[in-house]
Amino acid sequence: MSALPPYADLLGLTLERDESGAPVLAMPFDDGVLGRPGFLHGGAIAGLLEVAAIAALRHALVAEGDATIKPINVTIDYMRGGRDKMTRAAGVVTRLGTRIANVEATAWQDDRDRPIAAARMNYLLTRA
Repeated sequence: MSALPPYADLLGLTLERDESGAPVLAMPFDDGVLGRPGFLHGGAIAGLLEVAAIAALRHALVAEGDATIKPINVTIDYMRGGRDKMTRAAGVVTRLGTRIANVEATAWQDDRDRPIAAARMNYLLTRA
């Protein structure tokens, strides 16, 4: 998988791996992602989810050869406020077609089973 995009640096994202080797993105809480006092900004959460989805898609594409990906649409569901602690996100490719990929991503803090936000994204693939 290639390096994270420059936007990931702006958010302070780091790449981790879960037990299966799939990418998990971690975002520390700091002034750059602050919304209202003590809470994450919704745009920072959305950015984390988008980068997690792209990382999951690139991870899935490794076996099939690389492709250029272009977002078609993004839907974010905010479930609870993100507090002042580490936030993680991971994506799951739900469909990988020849030209279209569907990816779901979730962001959580203390408990992966209690997400703070989730996203559904569709990408256009241009295969090499």
